[in-house]
Amino acid sequence: SSLLLEYTISTVCMPLRVSKKSIVWVWLILFISLSLSAAEKKPNFLFIAIDDMNDWTGFLGGHPEAKTPNMDKLASLGVNFSNAHCSAPGCSPSRNSLLFGIEPFKSGLYQFYEHKKLPVELMKSYTPVTEFLKDNGYNTYGSGKIHHRRNATASEWTEFFPKGKASLEFDAKDGYRHGNSTKSNFSPTLNPLRDHIDYKNTTFGVEVLKRKHDKPFFLGVGIIKPHLPFVAPKQFFDLYPKEVEAPKIKEGDLDDVPAVGRSMAKIPDDIKFTKDKAWTKVRRAYLACNSWADHNVGRLLDALKKSAYADNTIVILWSDHGYGMGEKRHFRKFALWEITTRVPFIIWDTRDKAAPMGRKVDDGVSLINIYRTMAEFADLQPPKYVDGFSLVPQMKDPANPLPGPAICTWGRGNYTIRNKHWRYTRYYDGTEELYSHETDPEEWNNLAANPEFTDIKKQLRAQLPEKGAPLVKKGMERCCRPVSADKPIRSSKKKAE
Repeated sequence: SSLLLEYTISTVCMPLRVSKKSIVWVWLILFISLSLSAAEKKPNFLFIAIDDMNDWTGFLGGHPEAKTPNMDKLASLGVNFSNAHCSAPGCSPSRNSLLFGIEPFKSGLYQFYEHKKLPVELMKSYTPVTEFLKDNGYNTYGSGKIHHRRNATASEWTEFFPKGKASLEFDAKDGYRHGNSTKSNFSPTLNPLRDHIDYKNTTFGVEVLKRKHDKPFFLGVGIIKPHLPFVAPKQFFDLYPKEVEAPKIKEGDLDDVPAVGRSMAKIPDDIKFTKDKAWTKVRRAYLACNSWADHNVGRLLDALKKSAYADNTIVILWSDHGYGMGEKRHFRKFALWEITTRVPFIIWDTRDKAAPMGRKVDDGVSLINIYRTMAEFADLQPPKYVDGFSLVPQMKDPANPLPGPAICTWGRGNYTIRNKHWRYTRYYDGTEELYSHETDPEEWNNLAANPEFTDIKKQLRAQLPEKGAPLVKKGMERCCRPVSADKPIRSSKKKAE
């Protein structure tokens, strides 16, 4: 296009008499050449979606033994949003919110859904960010878990790697399995790396980066681990001692938590792992899965570095929610505490060669902002309904103030808000939690009943939705339905055991 532009300009500047028709053609060519030049400058996107990863990484410091060198390097190159939070602590509502760009309390998509069963008219109202980019000149490629329970469509994807299966052999002596459950397996695998689903999905991403592209592209790679079962190649288990360090846990931590919050704690898992003396095996397996995920992130980053797109690609890495590992007697996601809402979130703009290393934003930020951020990077106007704000200003200067806090929703009426220093949670029945992250990063002391903090509560409460959208019931899955305004708790005196 640059040669075409040079030729066109020289033609226009020639001191010759030309017909009106020739002038029209010349300016048409000039317009096309300028359009092509602009298209060449649009960035590519490498979009790495990780399932169920909490802050047990090197760059977030959630666990002192975590080994994630590739993500640590990415965090040092880009901007590490170190206080990032999901829009909902569950795969389906979190991903729906992020990919469609709308908060659960505005869409009514609070729970787990099968997309093919959702109301057609409702879904016509929303455009996935992938489809938005495809409609605006991008080729879109994907593999692994991007959406939850949504089949790839031609309107959204140029190409999507087919879902595969893996037949794995486990090292039972070095692992733990509760009964015959496939999901409750926390064991090393003995297969070659190439046999694993995450490896195959990542390999597709590596191959896409090796191709020659004549259009800007979006490449989404969904890394499934550390989602249950916590199984990974043995070499990643071997990175950790048999007895890994346990997180800080306070005895009776649920005593000052309201009944709705206590109902979210998966106490039967805590009882099971404690009885089997298996907590350390579960935590070791989780750390191994995080390192396995990191390995595949490294493969993508290496492929990008060797590709023709190393200087014109924006890397966005995120996890859909956090994960409890025994804190507050909780295991899994599905709650509104730091352990379940905080997530890895990094953006690296490879075009910005002058950016300093080690940039960090430590104010509370939500994944809802990804849609508008990508739109601004691509110089596109997002759909009007899209929530959140662009993080491009923070990419330019991490000290730029954020326009708003991070809000996370788990069921209609249950909301938590996180800024730099505070977490405030209001449940559907009006009960509350308040934690100071300056003095209580583990969220052990609920300050909600302390009159000293009435003004703080008032300020934070004012930023929460007054009334959430009605629950979308059509298409709901049976699993994972929290106590909420649509499923009230049976007794306010429900015990924690």
